[in-house]
Amino acid sequence: MNRTTLSLIAGTTALAAVTGFAALSAPDAPGTDTAAKAAAQLPVERTSLVCPAPSTSDLAETSYTSFTPVTKGTGSGGKAELRAAAEESADDLVDGKDEGTGKDAGKSGKDKPAEPVLTPKEPGKPVTGDSSGGDAPALVGTADGRFAPGWTVQETTEVAAGTGRGLQGVNCTAPDTDFWFPGVSTDADRTDYVHLTNPDDSAAVVDIELYGKDGVLKSAVGESITVPPHSSEPVLLSTLTDERQTNLTVHVNVRSGRVGAAVQALDDKLGGDWLAASADPSGSLVLPGIPKDATSVRLVAFTPADADADLKVRLASPSGLITPAGHETVHVKGGMTTAVDLGDVTRGEAGSLVLTPTDRSVPVVAALRVVRGKGDKQETAFIPASRPVGTRATSADNSGKDSTLSLTAPRAAATVRVTASVGSEGGTPVSKTYTIKAGTTQDIEAPVPGGLKGTYALTVEPVSGGPVYGARTLAASEGGVPAFTVQTLPDDRGTVAVPEADEDLSVLQK
Repeated sequence: MNRTTLSLIAGTTALAAVTGFAALSAPDAPGTDTAAKAAAQLPVERTSLVCPAPSTSDLAETSYTSFTPVTKGTGSGGKAELRAAAEESADDLVDGKDEGTGKDAGKSGKDKPAEPVLTPKEPGKPVTGDSSGGDAPALVGTADGRFAPGWTVQETTEVAAGTGRGLQGVNCTAPDTDFWFPGVSTDADRTDYVHLTNPDDSAAVVDIELYGKDGVLKSAVGESITVPPHSSEPVLLSTLTDERQTNLTVHVNVRSGRVGAAVQALDDKLGGDWLAASADPSGSLVLPGIPKDATSVRLVAFTPADADADLKVRLASPSGLITPAGHETVHVKGGMTTAVDLGDVTRGEAGSLVLTPTDRSVPVVAALRVVRGKGDKQETAFIPASRPVGTRATSADNSGKDSTLSLTAPRAAATVRVTASVGSEGGTPVSKTYTIKAGTTQDIEAPVPGGLKGTYALTVEPVSGGPVYGARTLAASEGGVPAFTVQTLPDDRGTVAVPEADEDLSVLQK
Protein backbone atom coordinates (compact mmCIF):
# COMPACT_ATOMS: atom_id res chain seq x y z
CA MET A 1 0.00 0.00 0.00
CA ASN A 2 1.15 3.57 -0.57
CA ARG A 3 2.59 5.07 2.57
CA THR A 4 2.65 8.81 3.28
CA THR A 5 5.21 10.48 5.52
CA LEU A 6 5.08 14.03 6.78
CA SER A 7 8.27 15.76 7.88
CA LEU A 8 9.11 19.28 8.99
CA ILE A 9 12.39 20.73 7.75
CA ALA A 10 13.17 24.36 8.60
CA GLY A 11 9.52 25.30 8.68
CA THR A 12 8.66 23.75 5.31
CA THR A 13 6.29 20.78 5.11
CA ALA A 14 6.78 18.12 2.43
CA LEU A 15 4.73 15.14 1.43
CA ALA A 16 6.47 12.00 0.20
CA ALA A 17 4.61 9.00 -1.25
CA VAL A 18 5.83 5.78 -2.89
CA THR A 19 4.53 6.92 -6.25
CA GLY A 20 5.17 10.64 -6.09
CA PHE A 21 6.46 13.68 -4.30
CA ALA A 22 4.86 17.10 -4.02
CA ALA A 23 5.87 20.21 -2.10
CA LEU A 24 3.31 21.98 0.05
CA SER A 25 2.86 25.72 -0.21
CA ALA A 26 3.73 28.24 2.50
CA PRO A 27 1.12 30.83 3.56
CA ASP A 28 0.66 33.94 1.45
CA ALA A 29 0.73 36.26 4.43
CA PRO A 30 1.11 36.05 8.20
CA GLY A 31 -1.99 35.90 10.31
CA THR A 32 -3.97 33.67 7.93
CA ASP A 33 -5.92 30.64 9.12
CA THR A 34 -3.47 27.82 9.94
CA ALA A 35 -6.04 25.02 9.46
CA ALA A 36 -5.31 22.62 6.62
CA LYS A 37 -7.05 23.62 3.39
CA ALA A 38 -8.73 21.39 0.83
CA ALA A 39 -6.37 18.88 -0.75
CA ALA A 40 -5.25 19.42 -4.33
CA GLN A 41 -4.79 16.56 -6.80
CA LEU A 42 -1.26 16.86 -8.16
CA PRO A 43 0.58 14.56 -10.57
CA VAL A 44 2.87 11.98 -9.00
CA GLU A 45 6.54 12.56 -9.72
CA ARG A 46 7.86 9.00 -9.64
CA THR A 47 6.38 5.59 -10.51
CA SER A 48 7.88 2.08 -10.30
CA LEU A 49 6.67 -0.96 -12.24
CA VAL A 50 7.78 -4.60 -12.45
CA CYS A 51 7.02 -7.07 -15.25
CA PRO A 52 7.34 -10.84 -14.59
CA ALA A 53 9.43 -13.09 -16.81
CA PRO A 54 6.98 -13.88 -19.62
CA SER A 55 7.51 -17.57 -20.39
CA THR A 56 9.86 -20.55 -20.31
CA SER A 57 8.58 -21.83 -23.67
CA ASP A 58 10.92 -21.74 -26.64
CA LEU A 59 7.82 -20.96 -28.74
CA ALA A 60 6.96 -17.79 -26.83
CA GLU A 61 6.72 -14.48 -28.66
CA THR A 62 6.42 -11.54 -26.27
CA SER A 63 5.65 -7.88 -26.90
CA TYR A 64 5.90 -4.98 -24.46
CA THR A 65 4.00 -1.72 -24.83
CA SER A 66 4.71 1.34 -22.67
CA PHE A 67 2.43 4.36 -22.51
CA THR A 68 2.04 7.46 -20.34
CA PRO A 69 -1.06 9.63 -20.88
CA VAL A 70 -0.49 13.36 -21.15
CA THR A 71 -1.14 14.93 -17.73
CA LYS A 72 -1.50 18.63 -16.98
CA GLY A 73 0.91 20.20 -14.52
CA THR A 74 3.85 17.84 -15.04
CA GLY A 75 6.35 20.22 -16.59
CA SER A 76 8.77 19.25 -19.36
CA GLY A 77 11.37 17.06 -17.62
CA GLY A 78 11.56 13.39 -16.74
CA LYS A 79 12.16 9.98 -18.31
CA ALA A 80 11.02 6.36 -18.18
CA GLU A 81 12.83 3.11 -18.86
CA LEU A 82 12.50 -0.65 -18.41
CA ARG A 83 15.54 -2.82 -17.66
CA ALA A 84 16.12 -6.49 -16.97
CA ALA A 85 15.67 -7.12 -13.25
CA ALA A 86 19.01 -8.93 -12.96
CA GLU A 87 20.98 -6.03 -14.43
CA GLU A 88 22.48 -4.17 -11.51
CA SER A 89 23.73 -0.65 -12.05
CA ALA A 90 27.45 0.03 -12.06
CA ASP A 91 26.99 1.78 -8.72
CA ASP A 92 25.98 -1.57 -7.14
CA LEU A 93 29.30 -3.17 -8.11
CA VAL A 94 32.73 -2.67 -6.58
CA ASP A 95 35.78 -4.25 -8.24
CA GLY A 96 33.59 -6.70 -10.09
CA LYS A 97 31.88 -7.93 -6.91
CA ASP A 98 28.34 -7.39 -5.65
CA GLU A 99 28.55 -4.85 -2.83
CA GLY A 100 25.86 -6.64 -0.86
CA THR A 101 27.09 -10.26 -1.19
CA GLY A 102 30.75 -9.94 -2.15
CA LYS A 103 30.23 -12.52 -4.91
CA ASP A 104 31.83 -12.18 -8.31
CA ALA A 105 29.45 -10.14 -10.41
CA GLY A 106 30.91 -11.25 -13.70
CA LYS A 107 31.80 -7.78 -14.92
CA SER A 108 33.88 -4.84 -13.90
CA GLY A 109 32.41 -2.27 -11.55
CA LYS A 110 33.32 0.32 -14.18
CA ASP A 111 31.18 -1.32 -16.88
CA LYS A 112 28.21 0.64 -18.09
CA PRO A 113 24.78 -0.94 -17.49
CA ALA A 114 23.10 -2.58 -20.47
CA GLU A 115 20.74 -0.58 -22.62
CA PRO A 116 17.11 -0.37 -21.41
CA VAL A 117 14.58 -2.71 -23.01
CA LEU A 118 12.19 0.21 -23.54
CA THR A 119 12.71 3.96 -23.35
CA PRO A 120 9.62 6.08 -24.12
CA LYS A 121 10.36 9.33 -25.94
CA GLU A 122 7.30 11.37 -24.99
CA PRO A 123 4.01 11.07 -23.11
CA GLY A 124 0.96 10.41 -25.26
CA LYS A 125 2.72 8.06 -27.68
CA PRO A 126 3.17 4.29 -27.12
CA VAL A 127 6.55 2.66 -27.52
CA THR A 128 6.94 -1.07 -28.14
CA GLY A 129 9.55 -3.80 -27.82
CA ASP A 130 9.63 -7.59 -28.18
CA SER A 131 11.47 -10.77 -27.28
CA SER A 132 11.42 -14.40 -28.43
CA GLY A 133 11.89 -17.71 -26.64
CA GLY A 134 11.93 -18.71 -23.00
CA ASP A 135 14.90 -16.72 -21.73
CA ALA A 136 13.34 -13.26 -21.50
CA PRO A 137 13.94 -11.87 -17.99
CA ALA A 138 11.68 -10.05 -15.59
CA LEU A 139 11.81 -6.28 -16.05
CA VAL A 140 12.01 -3.41 -13.59
CA GLY A 141 11.01 0.08 -14.62
CA THR A 142 10.97 3.60 -13.22
CA ALA A 143 9.40 6.77 -14.57
CA ASP A 144 9.70 10.28 -13.23
CA GLY A 145 8.60 13.79 -14.10
CA ARG A 146 6.11 14.01 -16.96
CA PHE A 147 6.42 10.24 -17.66
CA ALA A 148 5.32 9.14 -14.17
CA PRO A 149 1.56 9.91 -13.89
CA GLY A 150 -0.45 6.96 -15.21
CA TRP A 151 2.56 5.10 -16.63
CA THR A 152 1.25 1.76 -17.99
CA VAL A 153 3.18 -1.19 -19.42
CA GLN A 154 1.49 -4.23 -20.97
CA GLU A 155 3.28 -7.57 -21.43
CA THR A 156 1.61 -9.86 -24.00
CA THR A 157 2.89 -13.33 -24.92
CA GLU A 158 1.73 -15.76 -27.61
CA VAL A 159 2.61 -19.42 -27.08
CA ALA A 160 1.87 -21.61 -30.10
CA ALA A 161 1.77 -25.02 -28.39
CA GLY A 162 2.33 -26.90 -25.16
CA THR A 163 1.18 -26.26 -21.61
CA GLY A 164 -0.40 -22.83 -21.39
CA ARG A 165 -0.61 -22.41 -25.16
CA GLY A 166 -2.57 -19.36 -26.30
CA LEU A 167 -2.45 -15.67 -25.38
CA GLN A 168 -1.07 -14.52 -22.02
CA GLY A 169 -1.26 -10.90 -20.94
CA VAL A 170 -0.48 -8.91 -17.82
CA ASN A 171 -0.18 -5.30 -16.80
CA CYS A 172 3.16 -4.64 -15.15
CA THR A 173 2.41 -3.68 -11.55
CA ALA A 174 3.71 -1.42 -8.83
CA PRO A 175 5.68 -3.20 -6.09
CA ASP A 176 3.69 -3.69 -2.89
CA THR A 177 3.60 -5.72 0.32
CA ASP A 178 0.29 -7.65 0.23
CA PHE A 179 -1.42 -9.63 -2.58
CA TRP A 180 -4.41 -12.00 -2.80
CA PHE A 181 -4.81 -14.46 -5.69
CA PRO A 182 -8.06 -16.49 -5.60
CA GLY A 183 -8.27 -18.95 -8.52
CA VAL A 184 -4.89 -20.69 -8.42
CA SER A 185 -4.56 -24.48 -8.47
CA THR A 186 -2.24 -27.37 -7.66
CA ASP A 187 -4.22 -29.83 -9.82
CA ALA A 188 -2.29 -32.35 -11.91
CA ASP A 189 -3.27 -30.50 -15.12
CA ARG A 190 -2.14 -27.12 -13.81
CA THR A 191 1.31 -25.60 -13.51
CA ASP A 192 0.96 -22.42 -11.47
CA TYR A 193 3.85 -20.16 -10.54
CA VAL A 194 3.75 -17.05 -8.38
CA HIS A 195 6.40 -14.67 -9.73
CA LEU A 196 8.05 -12.45 -7.11
CA THR A 197 10.13 -9.56 -8.45
CA ASN A 198 12.22 -7.36 -6.16
CA PRO A 199 13.14 -3.98 -7.71
CA ASP A 200 15.06 -2.65 -4.71
CA ASP A 201 18.65 -2.65 -3.44
CA SER A 202 17.96 -4.85 -0.42
CA ALA A 203 16.53 -8.36 -0.17
CA ALA A 204 12.79 -8.91 0.37
CA VAL A 205 11.40 -11.64 2.65
CA VAL A 206 8.07 -13.13 1.62
CA ASP A 207 5.55 -15.60 3.05
CA ILE A 208 3.25 -17.52 0.68
CA GLU A 209 0.09 -18.98 2.23
CA LEU A 210 -2.31 -21.37 0.48
CA TYR A 211 -5.99 -21.68 1.39
CA GLY A 212 -8.18 -24.49 0.10
CA LYS A 213 -11.73 -25.73 0.58
CA ASP A 214 -10.99 -26.77 4.18
CA GLY A 215 -8.77 -23.86 5.19
CA VAL A 216 -5.06 -23.18 5.26
CA LEU A 217 -2.75 -25.80 3.70
CA LYS A 218 0.27 -26.68 5.79
CA SER A 219 3.54 -25.64 4.19
CA ALA A 220 6.87 -25.04 5.88
CA VAL A 221 8.66 -24.10 2.65
CA GLY A 222 6.28 -21.21 1.94
CA GLU A 223 7.67 -19.16 4.83
CA SER A 224 10.52 -16.65 4.73
CA ILE A 225 11.26 -16.88 1.02
CA THR A 226 14.15 -14.55 0.24
CA VAL A 227 14.03 -12.59 -3.01
CA PRO A 228 17.49 -11.07 -3.63
CA PRO A 229 17.85 -7.45 -4.76
CA HIS A 230 17.14 -6.75 -8.42
CA SER A 231 15.91 -10.27 -9.09
CA SER A 232 12.82 -12.35 -9.74
CA GLU A 233 11.86 -15.70 -8.20
CA PRO A 234 9.17 -17.93 -9.80
CA VAL A 235 7.75 -20.21 -7.10
CA LEU A 236 5.93 -23.36 -8.30
CA LEU A 237 2.89 -23.63 -6.05
CA SER A 238 2.73 -27.43 -6.20
CA THR A 239 6.12 -27.55 -4.45
CA LEU A 240 4.70 -25.76 -1.42
CA THR A 241 2.21 -28.50 -0.51
CA ASP A 242 1.51 -32.18 -1.10
CA GLU A 243 -2.22 -31.51 -1.46
CA ARG A 244 -3.71 -31.34 -4.95
CA GLN A 245 -6.70 -29.05 -5.07
CA THR A 246 -8.47 -27.51 -8.05
CA ASN A 247 -9.37 -24.18 -6.45
CA LEU A 248 -7.05 -22.36 -4.08
CA THR A 249 -6.35 -18.86 -2.84
CA VAL A 250 -2.77 -17.61 -2.49
CA HIS A 251 -1.80 -14.88 -0.06
CA VAL A 252 1.57 -13.21 -0.65
CA ASN A 253 2.65 -11.33 2.45
CA VAL A 254 5.93 -9.39 2.35
CA ARG A 255 7.65 -9.34 5.75
CA SER A 256 10.38 -6.93 4.71
CA GLY A 257 10.96 -4.93 1.56
CA ARG A 258 8.48 -4.98 -1.30
CA VAL A 259 7.90 -7.03 -4.45
CA GLY A 260 5.78 -7.18 -7.54
CA ALA A 261 3.66 -10.34 -7.64
CA ALA A 262 1.64 -12.10 -10.34
CA VAL A 263 0.53 -15.71 -10.88
CA GLN A 264 1.14 -17.52 -14.16
CA ALA A 265 -1.54 -20.24 -14.38
CA LEU A 266 -0.86 -22.80 -17.12
CA ASP A 267 -3.18 -25.69 -18.02
CA ASP A 268 -2.27 -28.78 -20.07
CA LYS A 269 -5.60 -28.71 -21.95
CA LEU A 270 -7.18 -25.27 -21.43
CA GLY A 271 -4.31 -22.94 -22.26
CA GLY A 272 -3.41 -20.39 -19.61
CA ASP A 273 -2.91 -16.79 -18.65
CA TRP A 274 -1.68 -14.45 -15.95
CA LEU A 275 -3.79 -13.99 -12.84
CA ALA A 276 -3.40 -10.49 -11.41
CA ALA A 277 -4.04 -9.79 -7.74
CA SER A 278 -7.61 -9.22 -6.61
CA ALA A 279 -8.67 -5.83 -5.30
CA ASP A 280 -8.24 -5.48 -1.54
CA PRO A 281 -10.70 -7.48 0.58
CA SER A 282 -14.09 -5.73 0.53
CA GLY A 283 -17.73 -6.46 1.31
CA SER A 284 -18.75 -5.64 -2.28
CA LEU A 285 -16.80 -6.52 -5.41
CA VAL A 286 -17.06 -6.03 -9.17
CA LEU A 287 -15.42 -8.41 -11.66
CA PRO A 288 -15.74 -6.62 -15.02
CA GLY A 289 -15.54 -7.63 -18.67
CA ILE A 290 -16.63 -11.26 -19.08
CA PRO A 291 -16.46 -11.96 -22.85
CA LYS A 292 -19.91 -12.44 -24.33
CA ASP A 293 -18.91 -15.77 -25.93
CA ALA A 294 -17.57 -17.31 -22.71
CA THR A 295 -18.51 -21.00 -22.58
CA SER A 296 -17.61 -21.52 -18.91
CA VAL A 297 -17.20 -19.11 -15.99
CA ARG A 298 -16.02 -20.15 -12.53
CA LEU A 299 -16.17 -17.83 -9.51
CA VAL A 300 -13.51 -18.40 -6.82
CA ALA A 301 -13.94 -16.41 -3.59
CA PHE A 302 -12.22 -16.25 -0.21
CA THR A 303 -12.62 -14.25 2.98
CA PRO A 304 -9.66 -13.74 5.33
CA ALA A 305 -12.09 -12.83 8.11
CA ASP A 306 -13.07 -15.19 10.92
CA ALA A 307 -16.75 -14.76 9.99
CA ASP A 308 -18.52 -16.33 7.00
CA ALA A 309 -19.62 -14.15 4.06
CA ASP A 310 -22.97 -14.45 2.31
CA LEU A 311 -22.96 -12.73 -1.06
CA LYS A 312 -25.68 -11.84 -3.51
CA VAL A 313 -24.57 -12.76 -7.05
CA ARG A 314 -25.77 -10.62 -9.94
CA LEU A 315 -24.71 -10.18 -13.55
CA ALA A 316 -24.59 -6.66 -14.96
CA SER A 317 -25.79 -7.31 -18.52
CA PRO A 318 -26.47 -4.82 -21.36
CA SER A 319 -30.09 -4.61 -20.18
CA GLY A 320 -29.47 -4.37 -16.42
CA LEU A 321 -28.74 -6.43 -13.32
CA ILE A 322 -29.97 -10.03 -13.43
CA THR A 323 -29.61 -12.95 -11.03
CA PRO A 324 -28.10 -16.11 -12.54
CA ALA A 325 -30.59 -18.97 -12.21
CA GLY A 326 -29.53 -21.37 -9.47
CA HIS A 327 -26.75 -19.06 -8.26
CA GLU A 328 -28.63 -16.33 -6.44
CA THR A 329 -26.18 -16.31 -3.52
CA VAL A 330 -22.84 -17.82 -2.55
CA HIS A 331 -21.73 -18.75 0.96
CA VAL A 332 -18.02 -18.24 1.67
CA LYS A 333 -16.74 -19.81 4.89
CA GLY A 334 -14.17 -17.84 6.84
CA GLY A 335 -10.61 -18.83 5.92
CA MET A 336 -11.76 -21.26 3.23
CA THR A 337 -11.83 -21.03 -0.57
CA THR A 338 -15.21 -21.41 -2.28
CA ALA A 339 -15.69 -22.11 -6.01
CA VAL A 340 -18.94 -21.90 -7.98
CA ASP A 341 -19.31 -22.93 -11.63
CA LEU A 342 -21.62 -20.43 -13.35
CA GLY A 343 -21.54 -22.09 -16.80
CA ASP A 344 -22.21 -19.86 -19.81
CA VAL A 345 -23.62 -17.17 -17.53
CA THR A 346 -23.38 -14.34 -20.09
CA ARG A 347 -25.45 -16.22 -22.72
CA GLY A 348 -24.00 -14.34 -25.65
CA GLU A 349 -24.05 -10.86 -24.11
CA ALA A 350 -21.44 -8.69 -22.44
CA GLY A 351 -21.42 -9.06 -18.67
CA SER A 352 -19.73 -8.29 -15.37
CA LEU A 353 -20.22 -10.03 -12.04
CA VAL A 354 -21.38 -7.91 -9.10
CA LEU A 355 -21.05 -9.32 -5.57
CA THR A 356 -22.77 -7.59 -2.63
CA PRO A 357 -23.47 -8.72 0.95
CA THR A 358 -26.89 -10.23 1.63
CA ASP A 359 -26.76 -9.01 5.22
CA ARG A 360 -23.67 -7.91 7.12
CA SER A 361 -20.58 -6.93 5.18
CA VAL A 362 -17.57 -9.29 5.39
CA PRO A 363 -14.35 -8.56 3.41
CA VAL A 364 -13.88 -10.88 0.45
CA VAL A 365 -11.44 -11.34 -2.46
CA ALA A 366 -12.52 -13.00 -5.70
CA ALA A 367 -11.58 -13.87 -9.27
CA LEU A 368 -13.16 -15.52 -12.31
CA ARG A 369 -11.71 -18.26 -14.47
CA VAL A 370 -13.18 -17.73 -17.94
CA VAL A 371 -13.04 -20.28 -20.77
CA ARG A 372 -13.77 -19.70 -24.46
CA GLY A 373 -14.11 -22.41 -27.10
CA LYS A 374 -15.07 -26.10 -26.93
CA GLY A 375 -13.45 -29.52 -26.91
CA ASP A 376 -9.70 -29.40 -27.53
CA LYS A 377 -10.00 -25.81 -28.81
CA GLN A 378 -10.45 -24.11 -25.43
CA GLU A 379 -8.54 -21.21 -23.93
CA THR A 380 -8.49 -19.70 -20.43
CA ALA A 381 -8.20 -16.20 -18.96
CA PHE A 382 -8.73 -14.75 -15.49
CA ILE A 383 -10.62 -11.68 -14.25
CA PRO A 384 -9.85 -10.59 -10.68
CA ALA A 385 -12.08 -8.26 -8.69
CA SER A 386 -11.05 -4.73 -9.65
CA ARG A 387 -10.93 -1.25 -8.24
CA PRO A 388 -13.05 1.31 -10.13
CA VAL A 389 -11.60 3.40 -12.95
CA GLY A 390 -11.61 6.35 -10.57
CA THR A 391 -10.03 9.44 -12.10
CA ARG A 392 -8.42 7.69 -15.08
CA ALA A 393 -7.36 4.26 -16.31
CA THR A 394 -5.26 3.24 -19.30
CA SER A 395 -5.04 0.13 -21.46
CA ALA A 396 -1.92 -0.25 -23.61
CA ASP A 397 -1.29 -2.60 -26.57
CA ASN A 398 -4.54 -2.29 -28.54
CA SER A 399 -5.20 -3.01 -32.19
CA GLY A 400 -8.20 -1.91 -34.20
CA LYS A 401 -9.88 -5.30 -34.64
CA ASP A 402 -8.70 -7.54 -31.81
CA SER A 403 -9.48 -5.36 -28.77
CA THR A 404 -12.78 -5.15 -26.86
CA LEU A 405 -13.38 -2.47 -24.22
CA SER A 406 -16.02 -3.36 -21.64
CA LEU A 407 -17.41 -0.77 -19.18
CA THR A 408 -19.73 -1.33 -16.20
CA ALA A 409 -21.74 1.10 -14.06
CA PRO A 410 -23.07 -1.18 -11.28
CA ARG A 411 -24.90 1.40 -9.17
CA ALA A 412 -25.67 4.58 -11.11
CA ALA A 413 -25.50 5.77 -14.70
CA ALA A 414 -22.17 7.25 -15.75
CA THR A 415 -20.69 9.23 -18.62
CA VAL A 416 -17.13 8.45 -19.65
CA ARG A 417 -14.66 9.81 -22.17
CA VAL A 418 -12.49 7.30 -24.01
CA THR A 419 -9.39 8.53 -25.86
CA ALA A 420 -7.42 6.53 -28.39
CA SER A 421 -3.81 7.70 -28.44
CA VAL A 422 -1.63 8.11 -31.48
CA GLY A 423 -0.32 4.81 -32.83
CA SER A 424 3.15 3.59 -31.93
CA GLU A 425 4.14 4.11 -35.57
CA GLY A 426 1.75 6.89 -36.54
CA GLY A 427 -1.81 8.17 -36.43
CA THR A 428 -3.88 10.90 -34.79
CA PRO A 429 -5.67 10.65 -31.42
CA VAL A 430 -9.49 10.41 -31.23
CA SER A 431 -11.86 10.86 -28.27
CA LYS A 432 -15.48 9.77 -27.84
CA THR A 433 -17.96 10.08 -24.98
CA TYR A 434 -20.27 7.26 -23.88
CA THR A 435 -23.11 6.88 -21.39
CA ILE A 436 -23.35 3.62 -19.44
CA LYS A 437 -26.78 3.00 -17.94
CA ALA A 438 -27.10 2.06 -14.27
CA GLY A 439 -26.61 -1.65 -13.58
CA THR A 440 -25.35 -2.45 -17.08
CA THR A 441 -22.23 -3.61 -18.88
CA GLN A 442 -21.52 -2.34 -22.38
CA ASP A 443 -18.96 -3.60 -24.87
CA ILE A 444 -18.37 -0.24 -26.52
CA GLU A 445 -17.04 0.39 -29.99
CA ALA A 446 -13.93 2.12 -28.80
CA PRO A 447 -12.35 4.85 -30.93
CA VAL A 448 -9.40 4.01 -33.18
CA PRO A 449 -6.70 6.56 -34.06
CA GLY A 450 -7.00 8.12 -37.47
CA GLY A 451 -4.50 6.61 -39.90
CA LEU A 452 -3.42 4.05 -37.30
CA LYS A 453 0.00 2.46 -37.64
CA GLY A 454 1.16 0.06 -34.94
CA THR A 455 -0.59 -0.30 -31.59
CA TYR A 456 -2.30 2.33 -29.48
CA ALA A 457 -3.50 3.02 -25.95
CA LEU A 458 -7.03 3.63 -24.68
CA THR A 459 -7.53 6.03 -21.78
CA VAL A 460 -10.83 5.97 -19.88
CA GLU A 461 -11.90 9.02 -17.85
CA PRO A 462 -15.26 9.25 -16.04
CA VAL A 463 -16.98 12.58 -16.67
CA SER A 464 -20.04 12.31 -14.43
CA GLY A 465 -22.30 9.87 -12.62
CA GLY A 466 -21.52 6.81 -10.50
CA PRO A 467 -18.40 4.65 -10.31
CA VAL A 468 -17.27 2.87 -13.48
CA TYR A 469 -15.37 -0.42 -13.77
CA GLY A 470 -13.65 -1.58 -16.92
CA ALA A 471 -11.71 -4.33 -18.66
CA ARG A 472 -10.03 -4.82 -22.01
CA THR A 473 -9.96 -8.14 -23.88
CA LEU A 474 -7.30 -8.97 -26.47
CA ALA A 475 -8.11 -11.81 -28.85
CA ALA A 476 -6.13 -13.80 -31.39
CA SER A 477 -6.63 -16.98 -33.41
CA GLU A 478 -4.05 -19.71 -32.70
CA GLY A 479 -4.69 -22.75 -34.90
CA GLY A 480 -8.44 -22.57 -34.38
CA VAL A 481 -8.11 -21.90 -30.64
CA PRO A 482 -9.92 -18.69 -29.56
CA ALA A 483 -6.90 -17.30 -27.69
CA PHE A 484 -7.60 -14.32 -25.45
CA THR A 485 -6.49 -12.40 -22.36
CA VAL A 486 -8.33 -9.90 -20.15
CA GLN A 487 -6.89 -6.98 -18.16
CA THR A 488 -9.01 -4.92 -15.76
CA LEU A 489 -8.79 -1.12 -15.70
CA PRO A 490 -8.34 0.18 -12.16
CA ASP A 491 -7.44 3.80 -11.44
CA ASP A 492 -3.88 4.48 -12.60
CA ARG A 493 -3.13 6.51 -9.44
CA GLY A 494 -1.50 9.17 -11.56
CA THR A 495 -2.32 11.90 -9.08
CA VAL A 496 -1.92 12.21 -5.33
CA ALA A 497 -3.98 14.29 -2.91
CA VAL A 498 -1.77 17.02 -1.42
CA PRO A 499 -3.33 19.19 1.31
CA GLU A 500 -2.28 22.81 1.54
CA ALA A 501 -0.40 23.43 4.78
CA ASP A 502 0.87 26.47 6.59
CA GLU A 503 4.08 27.01 8.51
CA ASP A 504 3.79 26.41 12.26
CA LEU A 505 7.16 27.23 13.80
CA SER A 506 5.73 26.69 17.27
CA VAL A 507 6.34 22.96 16.86
CA LEU A 508 10.09 23.66 16.93
CA GLN A 509 9.75 25.06 20.44
CA LYS A 510 8.20 21.87 21.88
